[in-house]
Amino acid sequence: MSAPHVAVVGGGITGLAAAQRLLTMANGSPIEVTLLESSGRLGGKLLTVDVDGTRVEAGADSFVVRKPWAVELAKELGLGGELVVPAANRAFVWARGKLVPLPARSAFGIPPSATALFRWPGLSARGRLRAATEFLRPIRRDDDDESIESLLSRRLGDEAARVLVGPLLAGLHAGDPDRLSVRATFPELVTWEQGHDSLIRGARAALKAAEETRDHRPAALFTTVWGGLTRMIDTLENAIGRERIRVHEPALALRAQGRGFVVQTSKEQLEADAVVLASPAFEVARLLDPSLPDAADELRAIPYASTATVALVYPEGSGERLPQGSGFVVPQGEQMITACTWLSRKWPAEENDAGRAVVRCFVGRAGDERALALPDDELTERVRAEVALAVPSLRDRPDATLVTRWDRAMPQYEVGHLARLERIERAILRFPGVFLAGSAYRGIGIADCVRQGQEAAARARDHLHGRAAPAAPLQQEVR
Repeated sequence: MSAPHVAVVGGGITGLAAAQRLLTMANGSPIEVTLLESSGRLGGKLLTVDVDGTRVEAGADSFVVRKPWAVELAKELGLGGELVVPAANRAFVWARGKLVPLPARSAFGIPPSATALFRWPGLSARGRLRAATEFLRPIRRDDDDESIESLLSRRLGDEAARVLVGPLLAGLHAGDPDRLSVRATFPELVTWEQGHDSLIRGARAALKAAEETRDHRPAALFTTVWGGLTRMIDTLENAIGRERIRVHEPALALRAQGRGFVVQTSKEQLEADAVVLASPAFEVARLLDPSLPDAADELRAIPYASTATVALVYPEGSGERLPQGSGFVVPQGEQMITACTWLSRKWPAEENDAGRAVVRCFVGRAGDERALALPDDELTERVRAEVALAVPSLRDRPDATLVTRWDRAMPQYEVGHLARLERIERAILRFPGVFLAGSAYRGIGIADCVRQGQEAAARARDHLHGRAAPAAPLQQEVR
């Protein structure tokens, strides 16, 4: 008998992680895999580019260490010895017309004491007093979902929510904090309020637990692969085998056939015993619409935001004029830039950087994509001017620039997201052998996408071996 065949639709990090895991978890029962990618390259939003001889990440630039899945995958691929950590961790926020260092010791931007919060200079005197007396506020005990903005404003006040914590949390999703679900994005905040009666006390407990775990030694929060994340994608491609990967071959339709499925691609009808759908939710909706219209409607209802990155490479010798730190975030409505990373400070210098300041800025977020309507040259000039405003010592004209646009790239976990996932999951059970994974569901970061791809692979394997495939967890992993 031939080995069972799994079709993986989507060649981003989620689909690649699923395909790699299917091939390595066989345990004497081989599984054949075909990975379909509609574009001409693998990696999705992981893309390392060359800008005037300097390597720059056009999308995500790292993955979190405390979530082990991406680190473990890198080690499994033989890249463990090439993981590097930031050379600078200090971050800033644009507040009160200038860059203000974020609290040196904090969890999600929340300091572990009322005193530290009261002394933070990024808030007005009234804002500091309101935030520092957070422990006096009533506790919300019900289980109804609410937005990040709602919870933060209730606990810390409107100003701290907008300036101190909101830019960090909503910025990771390029989202609107007034619409993002706190339970789907940062459920720890709910736990802190209900378990410690205070976000400040919760942050203190989280920091203490983390320090005890690592025996009070400083630990890096992020890591990446030396030379760029495209190296990780290339290594995954080699591990899976190029003969199993088809680029420029989109999945056009999906239907059940007998005990399996047929995936209609742009080139053939591909038969499979199971299917992992690792594409954006709106693409998955298109494939499921004929068979599961209710699931397709829910998938289409997951909003997406478009963003862009603008890389600026400045002349030789400019790097020393950047502040000591990793970059800054911007509260909603303050500037066109939503966040800026000082790459030449954050990551270990490469020999060919020649002391140049290398900066990468993000623009666009849910509810405000006006910047994306600008042509590349105008967008770059606006970004350059805002960088010079934030860092007056960096008024040089960059030697090289690059705009990378990401259309409908960031799924938005709006209030009610987990309930929506539950409805999708129930509907998918009527289509046994089809499994969903990706950034639209249970975490947008690289580590979460790796986890979801590997979990989908495990469920597909269980399905092929005749065991009941458990439903995917509907709650976010605790960070």
